[in-house]
Amino acid sequence: MSQSTQRAEGHALQVDIASEIGEHDLADLCEATNAAIIEGGGFGWLQSQDRAVLARHFRGMLLVPDRALFLARLDGVVVGSAQLVRPPRNNEAQAFAAHINHAYIAPYARGFGLARQLISRVEEHAAAIGIRVLNLDVRETQQGAIALFEGLGYTRWGTHPAYARAEGRTVAGHFYFKLIEPGRGRSTESLMGA
Repeated sequence: MSQSTQRAEGHALQVDIASEIGEHDLADLCEATNAAIIEGGGFGWLQSQDRAVLARHFRGMLLVPDRALFLARLDGVVVGSAQLVRPPRNNEAQAFAAHINHAYIAPYARGFGLARQLISRVEEHAAAIGIRVLNLDVRETQQGAIALFEGLGYTRWGTHPAYARAEGRTVAGHFYFKLIEPGRGRSTESLMGA
């Protein structure tokens, strides 16, 4: 596992790239995921899930090519995650871009800067493997995530008015991108055709 560690208010903050998940970490990850789902965090599920369902999801995710799972830890306990999804290898035209999916920190672990560290670690890894553009989307109801991504320099490029159904109503979703590093000596603006 590749990792970065920082300290905040006497707490150890750590972000790992997972190549496997032990049973203890898997249990913590499932708990954190359900806490985020219940709170309305954007994991896609609207209701908490059985631990076995979540365990299958995360174990299966590790088998998918071109996908990386980042685990966020507070004092050694997994409290959140994010996924970096690269396009399939046959999509050479978009090989310079990737998507951040299912980024969240459990409500009980927020306020320490761990979400910022998690996304920064995803960005660092993406840049190191040649990704130059990161894309993501967020439900309009996730104000904390919107503030985080906009504060980290993500640009909103569009809004889908019927993005998702949550709590019995249709909600909009916002789409973002970020140019993360110059590509092959060119400015990032050259990626945009400027």
